Amino acid sequence: MRFQMDHLHALVAVLEEGTFEAAARRLRVTASAVSQRIKAMEQIAGQVLVQRVTPVTTTAAGDVVLRYARQMQLLEADTTRALDDDLLHSGKRSIALAVNADSLATWFLEALAALPPRVDVVFTISREDQEHTTNLLRAGTVMAAVTSTPEPVQGCRSEKLGIMRYRAVCSPGFRDRWLGGIAAPWRLAGVPVVNFDRRDLLQDDFFRRAVGQDLDTPGQAAPRHFIPTSADFARAVALGLGWGLLPEQQCLAEIARGDLVELAPAQPVDVPLYWQRWNLDSELLDDVTDAVRSAAATRLHAL
Repeated sequence: MRFQMDHLHALVAVLEEGTFEAAARRLRVTASAVSQRIKAMEQIAGQVLVQRVTPVTTTAAGDVVLRYARQMQLLEADTTRALDDDLLHSGKRSIALAVNADSLATWFLEALAALPPRVDVVFTISREDQEHTTNLLRAGTVMAAVTSTPEPVQGCRSEKLGIMRYRAVCSPGFRDRWLGGIAAPWRLAGVPVVNFDRRDLLQDDFFRRAVGQDLDTPGQAAPRHFIPTSADFARAVALGLGWGLLPEQQCLAEIARGDLVELAPAQPVDVPLYWQRWNLDSELLDDVTDAVRSAAATRLHAL
């Protein structure tokens, strides 16, 4: 199948912007031109590639072509970089990445900031749970991801980054009000807990391993706060809204100062992290991978 580059750019723009009109503004063409390019691609593929909803989404076939489109954009960017011809630059190069919220809040941005000045690139970061970032890789939405899945997605390579260690903590006031002044896991049944979102099972898994039973039992469901940002999650725990597991980067200093109380010092929770990226020769993606690998080596525990 021979897709034209302007067709591939149109597909990426439509998916990133969400509408044909927004994609047209980005590409500086008419919405009709964008629609015609997508239709041309669908005629070549013999399948519908996008669902005309708001925001626009891909079909299963569209996922395949989107991934190809992003790979072609990356190769185009590397070629432009190698030629170093200002006439070829139509704007900064962009890389789409998927990162879990805690990594994003504690160490990942340091990796991007450490890239050398010659790596002139902008990033589109999708924040997703480390267990689900591979879905974005599989769909072609991102080029690389921090994930807890060691098995590489088809067409990707995987390498170890390290362990993000979590500690179960609460505030001193929470301990005194809800735990009878005793910071112990077996006291946590039925007391308020902080979750990142409804897919966050970290607290439940910790309690099950520490106590040997489910956090929610018949007639005694734990009251739950849902705080969907890493920094606000940590602040909610520090303010005494509930107990929760925090990355060491967000709680060790507070434990040492007495602002947080550790509930099970001998039972940290280790989450292994991996870096998965497209199995594509790209100097740009190599530079990003090197920076991520270096930051992880200094901020994560060895895996």
